[in-house]
Amino acid sequence: MPNLLIQGGQPLNGTIRPHGNKNAALPTLCASLLTDELVVLDNIPHITDVEKLVSYFKDMGSKVYWDKGAKRIELSHRDFGKAGNAALPVGMRSSVLLFAPLLHRIGQVPLAVNAKGCALGVRELDPHIEIMHHFGAEMIQSASAIDLKIAKPMQGCRHWADYMSVTATENFVMAAVLAKGNSILLNAASEPHVQDVCRFLVQLGAKISGIGTSRIEIEGVDSLSSGAFQISSDFHEVVTFLALGAMTDGHVEVHDVQTEHFDLIIRSFAKLGVSVENDGETLSVFPGQTRVIQKPLTSNILPKIEAAPWPYFPVDLLPLMIALSVRAQGEVQFWNKVYENGFSWIPELTKFGAHVVTSDPHRIVVFGNRPLRPATVEAPYIIRAAVALYMVAATIEGESRVIHADPIRRAHPGFVENLQRLGAVVHWD
Repeated sequence: MPNLLIQGGQPLNGTIRPHGNKNAALPTLCASLLTDELVVLDNIPHITDVEKLVSYFKDMGSKVYWDKGAKRIELSHRDFGKAGNAALPVGMRSSVLLFAPLLHRIGQVPLAVNAKGCALGVRELDPHIEIMHHFGAEMIQSASAIDLKIAKPMQGCRHWADYMSVTATENFVMAAVLAKGNSILLNAASEPHVQDVCRFLVQLGAKISGIGTSRIEIEGVDSLSSGAFQISSDFHEVVTFLALGAMTDGHVEVHDVQTEHFDLIIRSFAKLGVSVENDGETLSVFPGQTRVIQKPLTSNILPKIEAAPWPYFPVDLLPLMIALSVRAQGEVQFWNKVYENGFSWIPELTKFGAHVVTSDPHRIVVFGNRPLRPATVEAPYIIRAAVALYMVAATIEGESRVIHADPIRRAHPGFVENLQRLGAVVHWD
């Protein structure tokens, strides 16, 4: 696997335009299967999971034109299924987002039971299968596979989810837009990428209300039309570059930001002593940040950042703020309320000299501003943890290495090139 070789200690300065959000691009590509008409998607990131979906579409007979330089994909699925019966893409959790589209198009979904995307912990299939069952699908299970089949058009339903699952919400929406009658989902996820998928489907003629809330109501339609849609910018990249600017005492401006999603994120930066300036569609950090962790008015508790489903602080951003806190003065608790394996990479972070105490599988305390040293660390199969390890290394004078850093490419095209434009000394080894 590729490694990152880092010469740290340089301040990062410059402007950045983030790529499209991976977590919006993948379900939107899957949702394009719900129409036979031409679909044009802009701001599509060039990442491995998109490559896998495009290959799958082509293997199944779809016509796909991908202009990688322009970040545009044009899709026509009119002949989908006529070229054979290709296996679902492997090694990507997003394969579950093909459940509803495939049941609508060909009436069945063959699925290996070990679909996964990263090492964050148990990522169960049950919520997705339960939703498809509510819409009329039947499950046939063997030791190594699960087949979902449906013999008649989907019927609208009401479902109260156990928890706010992003992909389960997206699967429900994709099933409901072409189901007969009305459907209601309670305890729906509302992340910006979920909103993107819903707005894309509305662009094609779907009738969805409650977008961005925990209650989504959908009136099924007979068919969807053609349409064009632009994927929103990746707020994970936005936070990464802002934090790197603050950590290295640099000046970084990030453009094309949907700043309406950043109120809580900006306040979380402030908890770590970093001021983020908001200028419409641009967020900036400047040199001279205090990086002193704010103490709460209640003096006997630690300052903390809690991560949970939106509109809480996004759990995928937690590693990036942990990296920033290592370079801040004071103590802060991080609480991951979603993944039981979300802090498995912390022992690698401590190889740099970071002082982190693991309280339990969901909580850690970072004691910031300790002396750090260059190190060779191993990234887990967790995208943002690999990024966070790079971020800390970038602040330390001398040569560090992040081995097995390839998961970064699953979400961040041109990651190294963007860093180099900001003045970082880093390359793939």
